[in-house]
Amino acid sequence: MKKTIEEINEKIKKGQAVIVTAEEMLEIVRKKGETKAAKEVDVVTTGTFGPMCSSSVYLNFGHPAPRIKIGGGTCFLNGVPAYTGLAAVDVYLGATAIPPNDPGNRYYPGEFSYGGGYVIEELVNGRSVLLEATSYGTDCYPRKEIRTYFTLKDINEAVLFNPRNCYQNYNVAVNTSDRMLYTYMGILKPNLGNANFCSAGILSPLLRDPEYYTIGIGTRIFLCGGIGYVVWHGTQHNPCVERTQDGIPRRPAGTLAVIGDLKQMSGEFLRGASFVGYGVTLVVGIGIPIPVIDEQVAHWCGVPPEKMFAPVVDYSQSYPERKPDVICEVSYAELFSGSIKIGRQQVPVGSLSSYFMARKIAQVLKTWILSGKFTITNPVAKLPGKESGIKIKGLEIKEK
Repeated sequence: MKKTIEEINEKIKKGQAVIVTAEEMLEIVRKKGETKAAKEVDVVTTGTFGPMCSSSVYLNFGHPAPRIKIGGGTCFLNGVPAYTGLAAVDVYLGATAIPPNDPGNRYYPGEFSYGGGYVIEELVNGRSVLLEATSYGTDCYPRKEIRTYFTLKDINEAVLFNPRNCYQNYNVAVNTSDRMLYTYMGILKPNLGNANFCSAGILSPLLRDPEYYTIGIGTRIFLCGGIGYVVWHGTQHNPCVERTQDGIPRRPAGTLAVIGDLKQMSGEFLRGASFVGYGVTLVVGIGIPIPVIDEQVAHWCGVPPEKMFAPVVDYSQSYPERKPDVICEVSYAELFSGSIKIGRQQVPVGSLSSYFMARKIAQVLKTWILSGKFTITNPVAKLPGKESGIKIKGLEIKEK
């Protein structure tokens, strides 16, 4: 039994499609089995909401009078540097960018960095942002500096473009050293005082389509409250990792590059964040529909959390020296229980990803599809899978 996406879209248009969230699908598969679930359900909605550092926007301001060539000059947005090596009034702002006077490495509780992620959030929320730019001046672009406030409505384009989002599985971070660590996985207490992970588990998009069977280039998605698209595999895409019998990666694996119109988005699903001792990031909300085209999809959507595993990694060793120190593996059922056992020690667990918001995103996407606002797309190309031979590389230091 196999359905096509065209058939599923026709059912959506007629109001006949059965749409469920990944949570609901798990129960359907558990009670009825994969065959019946595949026949009954047309689309499974997923969701994730967590910090995703590899996020950014590109902006086009439009020309003032007289015109200015910001390209090649300098540009600051609320004091945060934006990249100008594009064109006259196009700039690129990364989520982790910070002002020149901010070390981005503060170890004091209550002191947080301000940076690109917060500027993006302020734009989405309709607030004014200070633009300060300089230029060397040309005959066609004579203005040499500009200082003005603008809002999202005042500029031509604002596009969220994220080179790496939606990580397929990820590390559980711990610290075996005797000092506190300040990392992108949050604060890690010494001597296995805590463990942090960042995943929506059973709601996570790429854990429900682990071999990129339906998700590919051109897939339409929920992106921060608007509609976006998968445009490529993300940076550090690493599909050739060990997997369970169900095909679920046991290590950090696939990633997605995504794009969407910032003007469509909502501050509820896009937020700046600052990690003490690390710096600034952007919390991104993504929801991806998974068309249930056959029993294989139903099977993957029915894999329970006790059969999905993540590696426990010692950040006091692995990150400074790039050593693959995996202490053990734990299931997502254990992670969501609030504590895990490492050796003989019971360690409390916290999540950097919001399951509450992931559930909300999956539900909103379900509502969009049921209302006919959102239909499913056929990918125009597949993402590189385990057969591609792609493996993540580390930079080797070489001297001439």
